[in-house]
Amino acid sequence: MPFYTHRPMHIGFLRHAGGTAVMGIPLRSRLIALLLGLLVACFAATPPVAASPPTFPHVRQGVPLAFPRDYGAHPGFRTEWWYVTGWLETRDKKPLGFQITFFRSATDHDPSNPSRFAPRQLIIAHAALSDPAAGKLLHDQKSAREGFGLAYAKQGDTDVKLDDWNILRQEDGRYQTSITADNFVVRFSLTPTQPPMLQGDNGFSRKGPHAVQASYYYSEPHLRVAGTVFHNGEEKAVTGTAWLDHEWSSEYLDPDADGWDWVGANLDDGSALMAFQIRGKDGTKVWAYAGLRDANGRFTKFAPEQVNFEPQRTWRSPRTDATYPVGIRIHVGSTVWSLSPLYDDQELDSRQTTGAVYWEGAVTITRDGNPAGRGYFEMTGYVKPLRL
Repeated sequence: MPFYTHRPMHIGFLRHAGGTAVMGIPLRSRLIALLLGLLVACFAATPPVAASPPTFPHVRQGVPLAFPRDYGAHPGFRTEWWYVTGWLETRDKKPLGFQITFFRSATDHDPSNPSRFAPRQLIIAHAALSDPAAGKLLHDQKSAREGFGLAYAKQGDTDVKLDDWNILRQEDGRYQTSITADNFVVRFSLTPTQPPMLQGDNGFSRKGPHAVQASYYYSEPHLRVAGTVFHNGEEKAVTGTAWLDHEWSSEYLDPDADGWDWVGANLDDGSALMAFQIRGKDGTKVWAYAGLRDANGRFTKFAPEQVNFEPQRTWRSPRTDATYPVGIRIHVGSTVWSLSPLYDDQELDSRQTTGAVYWEGAVTITRDGNPAGRGYFEMTGYVKPLRL
């Protein structure tokens, strides 16, 4: 259940470029003068009009999800994300974790503005590699306005791109993703082995005590991963298992909310568990939910009163001074799930793009004390209250 924090941004594609001189005037200066002239002419020819902010639709219960359409983008809604996490293994049996997230966020820009430069949508991406040998999370981030084939989130099926980062769903259902980050490169093929897992009530996922506080939400657990990871000057073939979340909404968190804790886990017996809690500013539970699907496809959902997060061990970040409950028990009905991190320092600072810092890490999971599987655990709002 990743996120986008709404805050003003100035994002564009213009880059500085050099040039030669023509008739004693540098080419760059001539181009700038021409561009300014065109802008003045456009504004002179177009009478000013009052900007109209967009109207975003609400998430409504009873609206069925339809595939492949809903694999794609929903630009009418305020916020959307495609989020992939997973555990990898190298040929020498070394474990790695990874996170790849693409966000699409509709701005308050007037949707009737016909300009191709109008920043109607923002595309943001985060990528991270959890390597115990590194001792801390390796991560990178990007952001840009949508447009010109350089950044987009297409409708109809999953096809999201931000410069040279992308995720694409093919006709056979496999996902291809490629990320060239500052300190690592990943290229993966993700093959579904199970149908989508519709969260909440057939994809209608409550996020608070009021019905309007909801999202459309499905997961694809037990994706089979094959590909390569390049870092520390070495390219390694990897295999593993991943979890994909796709969620879209126009709503904000409850005003009393501080952040959330979320886990998605691929279990060894073929089942899949997702659980989260929304934490209040006073530390109490504002909302909670869990969904468990067994290997035969039988889905069980749990109400807020049946889901409780109980911290067991904390870790304090030397960079942000935030304290995270990296070891935690989750009571879901009569079952106790316990999470333990691959290593403690899996904090991701995304203040350059989303304005938030969060802990996003690979974890092992036990069920009533017995080894049960592996997944990813996310904690937000521990540095400052999350604004969503």
